[in-house]
Amino acid sequence: MSHAASLTPEVLTTLIALVREHTGIAMTPRKSVLLERRLQPRLQALSLHSYQAYLDRVASDRDEVAHFIDLVTTNDTLFFRTPQIWDYFRDRYLPAWARAHPGACLRVWSAAAASGEELYSIAMLCEQFKLQTPAFRYQILASDISQQILGAARAGQYSGRSVERIRLSHPDLLRKYFTPSPYGVKVNEELRQNVSFTQHNLLEALPLKPGQQFDLVFLRNVLIYFDAEHQETVLRQARSSLKDDGRLILGESETIARLGTGYQFEFPMIYKAGTA
Repeated sequence: MSHAASLTPEVLTTLIALVREHTGIAMTPRKSVLLERRLQPRLQALSLHSYQAYLDRVASDRDEVAHFIDLVTTNDTLFFRTPQIWDYFRDRYLPAWARAHPGACLRVWSAAAASGEELYSIAMLCEQFKLQTPAFRYQILASDISQQILGAARAGQYSGRSVERIRLSHPDLLRKYFTPSPYGVKVNEELRQNVSFTQHNLLEALPLKPGQQFDLVFLRNVLIYFDAEHQETVLRQARSSLKDDGRLILGESETIARLGTGYQFEFPMIYKAGTA
């Protein structure tokens, strides 16, 4: 791509609108550098010499929309991010849920699962709990709007910062549930057996059969990318997937107090499902 290509204010406005149309994410012009950095390699791969030409390509080629979504969505995540959430899940939630639901199967949705560190963090703690409570059963659904990043979650291979983080915080779990690989480490089959994956846009209802609602939905560090209108839509869709006694877990920089969602505050970042 020639150096002449640049993201003009007019094209940036169109691009931001396209991001919102396909993902619901509300970006501002301050994200122009991020968008340029993410889109430039794709322009080069397609031998396009302007961002306008790429926008025209997205508008006329349905297959390119998937690539576009992969490029503009944020996929940064880590194992056991925000320790107090995992302390709550391990020490309070799992024992209380097991006492209240003998013989049932815990259903957890990792929404916007990105590259999978969150969902495998959930699985590790469920497996550890199972050692103390052998009758305990669980299922995890992992979803993301990006097919590419969902493929990475499904592969379960990690290196770099993700591995260093879990090596420091949970070395015992790293040894137990991961196998060294040429890439770095790979998730053991034990962690995969109760996990399924699906592509999903959080602005839409998750297709569930009666009785398939979730006990717990992790919706962490997602709402910050949406404006208030789309935040309420995402929260309504999440509520429709939750059981009446279910819990919603948000990110540390997110609050829904000002939104009319019906969720009830329980602990910081943790909400009870309110009136559907």
